[in-house]
Amino acid sequence: MASTADIKNGVVLSIDGQLWSVVEFQHVKPGKGGAFVRTKLKNVMSGKVVDKTFNAGAKIEIENVDRRDFTYLYNDGDSFVFMDVADYDQINVGAKTVGDAAHFLLENQQVQIALNNGNPLYVEMPASVVLEVTYTEPGLQGDRSSAGTKPATLETGYEIQVPLFLETGTKVKVDTRTGDYLGRIS
Repeated sequence: MASTADIKNGVVLSIDGQLWSVVEFQHVKPGKGGAFVRTKLKNVMSGKVVDKTFNAGAKIEIENVDRRDFTYLYNDGDSFVFMDVADYDQINVGAKTVGDAAHFLLENQQVQIALNNGNPLYVEMPASVVLEVTYTEPGLQGDRSSAGTKPATLETGYEIQVPLFLETGTKVKVDTRTGDYLGRIS
């Protein structure tokens, strides 16, 4: 058991059987009364963010979360198969755990997976990835980047909005957090 003095950003706590990551914390010593620690916690599984206050010196349970580099190999239907780059062990990660990262996964893509006691908690993608546009309507003469957007299907099957001048076969940079178009790669 640890105490509130061990709380730092990124530490994962076990509260009521659920895992919560510390987003931010603040030790507060008011002039009157006992000190306390004000925290903002994010649920590791659902992403829900809550505020929680602990009395100073209260006992808390810190969980060991190991973030390791993996390479995406393939999708076998109901799960995704990743290979640990350090020891070449393969793990299967369920589609629910992979979440929206599945929209941007290509074979041999490097990702980070957070593990707790060997169980995958979530998949962390790079901030942006480069993908090829496999289909989009042809642009018209005079289309400019500020004129608007049109839908485009990427090589992973995910659809994003791109400027009107882009054509099929163009490589584009995509933000993995929001799915937004960031620019084209020549």
